[in-house]
Amino acid sequence: MTFYTESMVHVVITQCHWSRHLLRTFYILSTVLFSFGQAVCAGAKDNDTLRVETEVFADRKDVPIARSLTLFSSKVAWDFLDAATLDKKSPDSKSADSDSFDGEIILHDPTRERVLLIDPLRKVKTSVDSIQLERLRISLSKWARTSDDKLICWAGGPHFDSSVHESVNTIELVGPRAQYRIEVTDAPTQKIANQYRQFADTAILLRALLHPGGIPPFPRLELNKRIASEVKLPTSVTLQIDPRGSLITSGLSSVMQRHLHSTHRIHPGLRADDLQRIADAEACMAIAEEVSLAAYTETEKK
Repeated sequence: MTFYTESMVHVVITQCHWSRHLLRTFYILSTVLFSFGQAVCAGAKDNDTLRVETEVFADRKDVPIARSLTLFSSKVAWDFLDAATLDKKSPDSKSADSDSFDGEIILHDPTRERVLLIDPLRKVKTSVDSIQLERLRISLSKWARTSDDKLICWAGGPHFDSSVHESVNTIELVGPRAQYRIEVTDAPTQKIANQYRQFADTAILLRALLHPGGIPPFPRLELNKRIASEVKLPTSVTLQIDPRGSLITSGLSSVMQRHLHSTHRIHPGLRADDLQRIADAEACMAIAEEVSLAAYTETEKK
């Protein structure tokens, strides 16, 4: 559910505004906690669908600070964010099989080259197109590569080959004062691996657009590319940052300077209640009022 570790990045409604930063950062890591006792819907082809739930943890604590459910179906990805995570803050919070993912909805629609943000509570929506994100990617790269901060400059890329270390089902990327560690598993197909990479890349750039600050997205984009090329999916992502240095001391950066971790369980199929959740989201999208991105984000801050 965006680490940086960056989706896993991914953003909840007004009362959980702080968790938006972490969710969009970790969206690239989104995962599945599914019940084996509940049947997978036969109408959804396993090779075309993916169910992922994400839990995000900070400072090595056991209680997640953010959760999200991501459903891949019909060439799009639906992100459902848990608005209650920060309010609950206990292991007895709503289970993964409950209706707890009632926060913001993010529709990743690569065919239409856009991301749609939907707030069910306020009944408003806004869109971000791929051109906006590409322009952001270019400008961030130019800015980072001229930075005096060694970590920021390194994170601007584009050469990460010497920083990558791979072993069986583990990829590490080590830079000045930062270390990414990603554990992976086999993807059902190359198509799913590519679709997940596209979703993860977009989630990271979306987070950078909506919540600037912290490490530039290029280390994660490099890791996403490598994972997809090996027909893998992430099962956990960890970002550790040494607080020494000149990172921006904003809310997100202060968290990033400690330890962020996301867990991931993945199932190649959708359940009947997943399809109902998508249908409900489509109905919500249809009635939501279209507003500008500025109006959408400004209202969230109030």
